[in-house]
Amino acid sequence: MNREAFRERLEERPLLLDGAMGTLLHAHGVSIDVCFDVMNVQNPAVVAEIHRGYIDAGADIIETNSFGANRFKLAEHSLQDDVVKINEAAVNVARRVISGSFKPVLLAGSVGPLGARLAPLGRISVEQAQAAFAEQIGALVNAQPQGVDLIVLETMSDLKELETAVSAARSVAPDIPIVAQMTFTRDDRTLLGHTASAVAHKLSQLDVDVIGVNCSGGPAQVLRLIAMIHELAPTMPLSAAPNAGWPEQLDGGRVMYPATPAYFGEYARSFVNAGACVVGGCCGTTSAHIAAMRRALDDPTAATRPIPRVQVIAQEETVTAVTDEPTQLAAFLADNTYVVTVEMSPPKGIATHRMLEGARMLKEAGANILNIADSPLARMHMSAWAAAHLVQKEVGIETVLHFPTRGRNLLRVQGDLLAAYAMGIRNLFVVMGDPTRIGDYPEAMDSYDIVPTGLILLIKEQFNRGLDKAGQSIDQATNFTVGCAINLTPHDWEREMTLLQKKRRNGADFALSQPIFEPDVARQFIEAYEAKYEEPMLPIVAGIKPLYNSRNAEFLHHEVPGMTIPEAQRERMRLATKPQQEGVKIAQEILQAIRPFTHGVYFMPGFGRYDLVADVMDIL
Repeated sequence: MNREAFRERLEERPLLLDGAMGTLLHAHGVSIDVCFDVMNVQNPAVVAEIHRGYIDAGADIIETNSFGANRFKLAEHSLQDDVVKINEAAVNVARRVISGSFKPVLLAGSVGPLGARLAPLGRISVEQAQAAFAEQIGALVNAQPQGVDLIVLETMSDLKELETAVSAARSVAPDIPIVAQMTFTRDDRTLLGHTASAVAHKLSQLDVDVIGVNCSGGPAQVLRLIAMIHELAPTMPLSAAPNAGWPEQLDGGRVMYPATPAYFGEYARSFVNAGACVVGGCCGTTSAHIAAMRRALDDPTAATRPIPRVQVIAQEETVTAVTDEPTQLAAFLADNTYVVTVEMSPPKGIATHRMLEGARMLKEAGANILNIADSPLARMHMSAWAAAHLVQKEVGIETVLHFPTRGRNLLRVQGDLLAAYAMGIRNLFVVMGDPTRIGDYPEAMDSYDIVPTGLILLIKEQFNRGLDKAGQSIDQATNFTVGCAINLTPHDWEREMTLLQKKRRNGADFALSQPIFEPDVARQFIEAYEAKYEEPMLPIVAGIKPLYNSRNAEFLHHEVPGMTIPEAQRERMRLATKPQQEGVKIAQEILQAIRPFTHGVYFMPGFGRYDLVADVMDIL
């Protein structure tokens, strides 16, 4: 079906979509941990039964069981090489059911999000995302003997990802109808903070045929959102396919959805009255919900729900002037004062005396900044920003807060940033963080919404302009100084240079390096970077880790990724009668060698031996 024919169908009468697929597959005994999409190959009969139930309920459009059948989602089940096979199977199962129904039913190819964030929030480039979408959509459109009639892009929370999916679809099938749908959280924003206003504006500019809302909360929320979008994009055909309310997890892991078929039926005509020409259901809905909507759409006297009155106020970005002075660290970097900083770990309990005494000793020894690590090696410690606040308050020395993105969603990331700034912590070292599987709680959640390069951009381009991720005012602009990680002696120079250049482009103010044991290689890397990009290197605060003994040196060399200790240094540690003093001497030699081409030194003491770091500092 081409776009013109589809639009003519929409003008005749509203079209009814089907309901949930995953909900019913689970109800048919398919484990929630299993890849639902592969059921097209492994158990096509159960997929066919669900399709048949929706057609019998009166659906005008059924969707293929392919919501997560892209290479990124399938890779979670080691099925990334079966994208074409699984999507073609999804089309063929649905086509066989349609051909046996003798009803004029359209087949939509279901395409969900990739399951991995696009840069800068994630590591997937636009080119990679477009290729993945094109691969899946191409399989759906070109399936033999007959592909899908239209594409439904659904449950998207990132406008950039949806735009990429549309571009991919148009590259594969320029004239196929596209329904583009976003999903919203309880506060009427997408997971990335996009408002209904932003969604309406963006989607109405895309080369699609229908825009709308699916998943989200229940019918009441989706009706409200549809009314808002219709107010802002009155000429666009709309779609509405809500969940059966907010899910509730019962004992035993079972998930229940509260909205009944009768309740759904009352909203069917309300969606149409609010501007929708494609209506249906999402998570938690069944053939009974779709049958109730069918009866309501066919009965002009059916009960309806009132359309909420909406007043859409365009919210312009508020750029608030920076009122805080630059940090001491920023001033050091600006006037070439050599930065001397030491990494400290927060206590594992509530007693802070040892940490504070160590901080005082390091300050007296010559440190002018202290670094506070956050859950090093994924081990449980006191909150890093609480520890940093105590050090600044009790010792009177500025800190750099390590800020890992791992284990934090966007809500927590932004809340923690605001808390840190309010407590006077304004230097950040943005990193990915250690995976929980190596720490005290390997079963702990390990996911993240944003990667370090994306967080650097968020802080520098939005928080430091007085805006949160959604573009809303945070009352006052922050003035964070932001550092990034760098390896000056990497195995893959090109990869490290490319990543560093991206961090710099996103606004990084300085870089903390991994421990350096080969000063000549580090200098050569910096020279190679400056020659490649024809720009000066970021200010480097170079890592130095005093070796403790021979066993420590061998462990670091053989078992810690990205760390190489030359044989000569390891031999010195093996032969040393006083290994800790020899480790200090080696560290001093490295410090003397790197000082001419760095802006500071970042000591990483082993085993909490701050005294050894103080000994190394004596050479300064």
